[in-house]
Amino acid sequence: MIVDENTHDFCLEFLINNFPALDRAEVILLPVGEENKVLEVCFQVWEAFSEFNFSKNDLVINLGGGVVTDMGAFIACLFKRGMNFLHIPTSLLAMVDASIGGKNGVDLNGFKNQLGLIKHPSHILIDPFFLTSLPEREIYNGYAEMLKHGLISSAELWKRLIDIKSDEELIAKDLIYEVVKIKVAIVDVDPEEKNIRKTLNFGHTIGHAIESHFMDTTAIAHGHAVALGICGEAYLSMKKKMLSLDEYKQIEKIIKSNFPLIQFSDDDLKDVIERMRQDKKNTKGKISCVLLTAIGSAKYDCLLTDKEIGEALFHLNLLASALN
Repeated sequence: MIVDENTHDFCLEFLINNFPALDRAEVILLPVGEENKVLEVCFQVWEAFSEFNFSKNDLVINLGGGVVTDMGAFIACLFKRGMNFLHIPTSLLAMVDASIGGKNGVDLNGFKNQLGLIKHPSHILIDPFFLTSLPEREIYNGYAEMLKHGLISSAELWKRLIDIKSDEELIAKDLIYEVVKIKVAIVDVDPEEKNIRKTLNFGHTIGHAIESHFMDTTAIAHGHAVALGICGEAYLSMKKKMLSLDEYKQIEKIIKSNFPLIQFSDDDLKDVIERMRQDKKNTKGKISCVLLTAIGSAKYDCLLTDKEIGEALFHLNLLASALN
């Protein structure tokens, strides 16, 4: 079982109490945080696997949030050319997004998910019980990905999400199931991300660059960065006349109401744009992005200029300034 420090302390005992056979499993402890999703940590785990004489027929159970499921799957996929693995996501973000779809990987030189492959787990076991141990900010990291699902494919889900009044409503089983079904349906149609699956990257071109930029200083959570990316990419959708002003304002209002906005210095802005050039979705040196055509509908492979990106980031700056 691969866990991090948090899931070791708050989730492991519950799992073993319910499945006593797991008491015999070896437990591999990962350090917490995106900054540790790197090859150096993977090598330490592979060395432990060798010491335990694991075979490719053994099972890796990834108990944790998005970092654990991303990294645990990557580790399992490469050891002895592929071990069996399953996910037990313990964060809302992992339940509705990160654990689903077979994407796994690690960061390289401060850039998100530069190394990885697509291989699906044998099972994904979702139990909302684990959410009871999460702090509020972690719930809202998952909320960002849920909003994204609604924006790209379901106006009805978007409407339900923006009408939510409490954390209890947000982690309701039927809502989690509804969001999961949306992602599974998209992945089933396009498992290798050749076309429509690309829409799941909405908010992530800007979001990943922001997350990477701040990783070594004032690190911000993945969901928080995606929320900022959603606002920035929705703004670009509106400026390109693909999305109506009214719909953009609705999106902006929800992001401002639920997520802290960040001010960027000129150096921040330059580095975020440079990091966007490393995004794995780019083609032929052009920055590619997902933009909205309406709430509930998205278009992939939209090319952006540096000027357009700069305008979107400057707009995020203005929104942050207005709140201070």
